[in-house]
Amino acid sequence: MRTVAIIGTGFVADLYAASLRTFPDIQVVACYDKDAERLQRFCAHWQLPAVDSIDAVLTGPATLVLNLTNPHAHFEVSRQLLEAGKHVYSEKPLSMRMEDAVVLHALAKARGLQIASAPCSLLSEAAQTLRLAVEQGRIGVPKLVYAELDDDYISQAPLTKWKSESGTPWPIEDELVVGCTLEHAGYYLTWLMAMFGPVRTTVSASAGLADVSGLTSAETAPDYSSATLFFESGVVARLTCSILAPHDHRIRVIGDRGVASVTESWDNRAAVKVRTRHVIRRRMINSPIARKVPSPAFTRHPAVKRRGAASMNFMLGPAEMLDAIAAGREARQAGDFALHLTEVSLAIQSAGENTGAQHMTTRFTPSPVTHWAGQRTSVQES
Repeated sequence: MRTVAIIGTGFVADLYAASLRTFPDIQVVACYDKDAERLQRFCAHWQLPAVDSIDAVLTGPATLVLNLTNPHAHFEVSRQLLEAGKHVYSEKPLSMRMEDAVVLHALAKARGLQIASAPCSLLSEAAQTLRLAVEQGRIGVPKLVYAELDDDYISQAPLTKWKSESGTPWPIEDELVVGCTLEHAGYYLTWLMAMFGPVRTTVSASAGLADVSGLTSAETAPDYSSATLFFESGVVARLTCSILAPHDHRIRVIGDRGVASVTESWDNRAAVKVRTRHVIRRRMINSPIARKVPSPAFTRHPAVKRRGAASMNFMLGPAEMLDAIAAGREARQAGDFALHLTEVSLAIQSAGENTGAQHMTTRFTPSPVTHWAGQRTSVQES
């Protein structure tokens, strides 16, 4: 039996708990939250064990601890866990400041531990099939990517009515202060990093556009960002995040012979489709028929049978990490990969209006596609 503990039982913890049910060989040995009422409500709903202090987690038997706390607490909680000898899977981002992420990265390496960063949708059937389609040359040589992560005009939504399965309200203020870039850019950044390697340079802009004065009095993060990412492999990608523009989660990888696309990054089993490009007589056309790319068996994994954000299996990352720890290898989202993801995300978020080009200082080595999902997550069916 593989063991994990959870610190932070807020809104996102319910998504992990629902996903845990698809991995019956993973046991939760402890849950802790500084809000005792929220902790008891969560544990009662999911029938999980609660502990009354973080020390009980630090000294407990869990092999891996899920840090699901508020993003502003990620650094301090992860630091305590690493110093106590625990492997850490952190919700995004690793920390709110790059210098703190560097400290966590160095501490984990010095202690012989692993620290990984969400999101884990790069392990999904959709992400892996898209990568395979590109690597198999179905669209020729990849040149350009358009990726969108827009979630409509959130500040006008009935936010106070949004609750998690165990009854925790959606953290309105936290979401606005952390910002949509740090919350969402990683969903496609991880796909792109896995496909095309490290980012060399970002040219980004960000802005706060919506009036949210009635929702929070704190200083809010940008609610719009757009980045052009120059990958060392030569591919260029445009990534847009906002909580103003109509819902759009498309990604299109454009090659010199066609286009591979996915319409919804948050659906682990979204179809991957390819349109090839042809010249007929004196006209160039993109095929009117989009052909679905079959998903190899190794990409399939336990699915959470729900729609929307909850259709993602949030435990794919922790499950793969447990496999990696047992096998003595680095997890796909840990170490250099997690640090690079944090640097790129923070660079986009902080771009503002006049920053210009930002050159990345971190690098990582991409994992082969045939080993992406890990032994356990690659063979199980829903």
